Amino acid sequence: MSPRHTIQLSSGEFVVCHRITDDLLHRVCLIDSNGHVVKSYGGPKGSGTQQVNVPVHLAVDRNEFVFVADANNYRVLLLSPALTFVRKVLSREQLGWRSCRVRLDSDIRRLYVAVGKNDSGQFVAGRVVVVSV
Repeated sequence: MSPRHTIQLSSGEFVVCHRITDDLLHRVCLIDSNGHVVKSYGGPKGSGTQQVNVPVHLAVDRNEFVFVADANNYRVLLLSPALTFVRKVLSREQLGWRSCRVRLDSDIRRLYVAVGKNDSGQFVAGRVVVVSV
């Protein structure tokens, strides 16, 4: 497993996204304090509602809903605390470029999404998309 980003929950468990472009599994996992996978969302990479393609960054709200930056699908997803699909928060059309980081300000209910693009093989930071959630 190649973890990309991890957030510890109030329960002591961890939400982890992992991927490398060549990995067979592209998932968001709930990991217990002993390092065991309790639940997961995703599997083989894809663009369906039960799939991700290079999940790179996470944000978790006070109720432990999980926002996922799904880079190669150019979208941000919202998962329930049980890691089930709730909805697409932002789409390819809204982002324009790959989502690479997410930051949630729970106090004002805003999600900040940093997006960028590849330019001749180099990642170039682009802009920040702000959405009320």
